[in-house]
Amino acid sequence: MRTRNQYLDLLRAVATVRVVVYHSTGWAALSVVFPAMSVMFALGGSLMAASLDRYGPWAVEKRLHRLLPSLWLLVAIAVPAMLSIGLVWDWRLLMWAFPLQDPPATGFWLEGLAAMWYLRDFLWLILLSPLLLPLFRRAPLMTILFPYVALAVITFSGLTPPPVLRDLALYGGAWLLGFAHHDGLLKLTRRRWWLVAVLAVAGAAWTITHPGPRGFDLNDIPLGNALWSAAFILVALGVSPMVRPRRVLTVLNARALTIYLWHVPLIVAVARFAEWSGLPIFGWVGIGWRLAVVGVLLAVIVLAVGWVEDVSAGRRPALIPGAARRRVPVSPAPAYALSRAD
Repeated sequence: MRTRNQYLDLLRAVATVRVVVYHSTGWAALSVVFPAMSVMFALGGSLMAASLDRYGPWAVEKRLHRLLPSLWLLVAIAVPAMLSIGLVWDWRLLMWAFPLQDPPATGFWLEGLAAMWYLRDFLWLILLSPLLLPLFRRAPLMTILFPYVALAVITFSGLTPPPVLRDLALYGGAWLLGFAHHDGLLKLTRRRWWLVAVLAVAGAAWTITHPGPRGFDLNDIPLGNALWSAAFILVALGVSPMVRPRRVLTVLNARALTIYLWHVPLIVAVARFAEWSGLPIFGWVGIGWRLAVVGVLLAVIVLAVGWVEDVSAGRRPALIPGAARRRVPVSPAPAYALSRAD
């Protein structure tokens, strides 16, 4: 029986929490301290490579089966709500069921579903992985370099490709580094530390000299983001510390998709309530109470609909993942019953 890698669970849990805090606060420094989206794509690539090795092409179906039901639950609420406030029916609305492109949205959900780009890119990388993994194993270095070179070409030429192609160039390298992690190619050596230093310096230099509209927020600086994130991933996945199992890791990993899907609608709803009621939004007070309320609401959502992730993964639905089930003691049968059973 395979044992879970608790360290990878820890990275995913930290990435999930970081995403929620970043979207709640807008603190640009978080994108530098922990480039969560690149880490999540790297972890996804590692898990996808493991699935392909175990199940072959059927791994695609298994990954989609785990990914889509939680999305469908949210869409079942969002799409009727948008149609009720005037969104005109369009066949592209059907793409909310399998968002390989950005489906139309309006009103509250235009902001509330803004983070769906992650699932869009994740779907593309899952579908491409049966082709990418053999290519990677034939020529690991060239395959990993390709998205970074493509991103550099896009950056220096000023091209504006479709969002999917831009994001595949930005995060495809992280996904492929996940392949490398699965194949045991990311162990840190003295030479690799030099590579980490070069990538980090290059990413920092580009970021400092090419700030975005929000300053040094890496989400606005694709090339700086990719280079800095590559250095971060090489270190984060190049080490394998022992991490003891913790209930919080179990819960966060078993409900990571639910948290990701629902946190932005909740953040938008809380912000709009603050505007309507006149409560503070910015500053430590505004950020503090909003983050606390979002956390409580997320906990309620996780308890209410998080079980869908259990069903998708083929687990028994549970209100709280990892909770010990109470065992009912069974008393021994009386002697006369045993004799009668004979």
